[in-house]
Amino acid sequence: MGWRFSSGPDAKVQRFTRSVHFDKRLYREDIAGSIAHARMLSEIGVLTAKEFSAIEKGLRQIEKEIEAGTFVWSEAREDVHMNIEAALTERTPAGAKLHTGRSRNDQVATDMRLWVKHQIAVDLSLLARMQKALVQWATAQSQVLIPGYTHLQRAQPVYLAHHLLAYVEMFDRDRGRLQDCVKRVDVLPLGSGALAGSTIPLQRERVAELLGFASVTRNSLDAVSDRDFMLEYAAANAVTAVHLSRLAEDLILWSSAEFGFIRIGDAFTTGSSLMPQKKNPDVAEITRGKSGRVIGDLMALLTLVKGLPMTYNRDLQEDKERLFDSVDTVQETLDVMAAMLGDIRVNEEACARAVADPLLLATDVADALVLSGVAFRHAHEIVGQAVACAEKLGCPLSKLPLSEWRKIHPPMEPKTLEVFDVEKALARRRMTGAPGARQVRAELARWAKKLG
Repeated sequence: MGWRFSSGPDAKVQRFTRSVHFDKRLYREDIAGSIAHARMLSEIGVLTAKEFSAIEKGLRQIEKEIEAGTFVWSEAREDVHMNIEAALTERTPAGAKLHTGRSRNDQVATDMRLWVKHQIAVDLSLLARMQKALVQWATAQSQVLIPGYTHLQRAQPVYLAHHLLAYVEMFDRDRGRLQDCVKRVDVLPLGSGALAGSTIPLQRERVAELLGFASVTRNSLDAVSDRDFMLEYAAANAVTAVHLSRLAEDLILWSSAEFGFIRIGDAFTTGSSLMPQKKNPDVAEITRGKSGRVIGDLMALLTLVKGLPMTYNRDLQEDKERLFDSVDTVQETLDVMAAMLGDIRVNEEACARAVADPLLLATDVADALVLSGVAFRHAHEIVGQAVACAEKLGCPLSKLPLSEWRKIHPPMEPKTLEVFDVEKALARRRMTGAPGARQVRAELARWAKKLG
């Protein structure tokens, strides 16, 4: 590229530096950006109306050929930008004027911003679908109780719906991060040239209007080298992948024989090559594994840009594959996980057995003692001693005789021990955010309305 060279690049260098094999997926954005740029050039008199018409017609035809799979990509032309521009110039002499006032530096930055804006819209839709799937499952099983866990040990009872709604909240934060990310993406860099703008009187605001950008960049050096919007997007994807991984882990645990809370449908599980009885939650496991891949994409991007001087450096060619992989992985995972949620059956009997453990209500006894005037630390100690006593006697905490309680705490009243009813215990949890039946119903209704 460039007339100052006496010979072309070595074949190895040509292969090493090419990017068209992965950046050709930016063809729509590249063509949209070129048409907007050409229209602006015609409006300021650099192109005639006839030249603009020929350019637009040529680019639209190239777009159709790419979508039909008949366009011939040339690795010798390095990237998507040069392939399209060269093909255009072969069709109309006006194509040679298209690159007036722009560089591949601001061109690729524009293409990537257009692409990210579109992908975020896709992500928001997929996240909403995931939330709807969770809300639908939670609504269908709104009466099912399960143990809540800390340290993977049974802790306190909650409604299954409350547990699922926790993930709805997580994915809503993911949507919020993406919506916030758009603010930094929605800025047009085109017109910044290689790094110092142009002496041609370009109308950058007009191009921004044509492409649907909210504003234009304010510093040409930053405009061509800024990849913060990609880092931010990749970071948001990494958090989403972590949330998907956590959900997958719960599903893996719940589907095991040790828990037995759910059964994942055959369409989303696989068998063993050796053991005929096995039914493995492979979709959930692969989801858990793919989170590491998305986190790795973010780390690669951060490492890529951390030592770059101003402005554009060819290192930035390496940013696209990592972002493409991050986006593709998260979108595919959201799609398959949402579908899987609709093919899960709850084993209500297993859930009921697990939640019948009276130790889940030990904290409720301590709370009852507090309400009777006992300091919490003392109440905690009393119940802890009672648990140890019940274990020694081989009886459930709920069946520990009043006489044994009074050996530990003489003022103990029978009424204090009436807490061993899980549904009544949950009904007492009335504050905002608590897992009480009324609160869960209200949250299900709120999310159903919000998600539409």
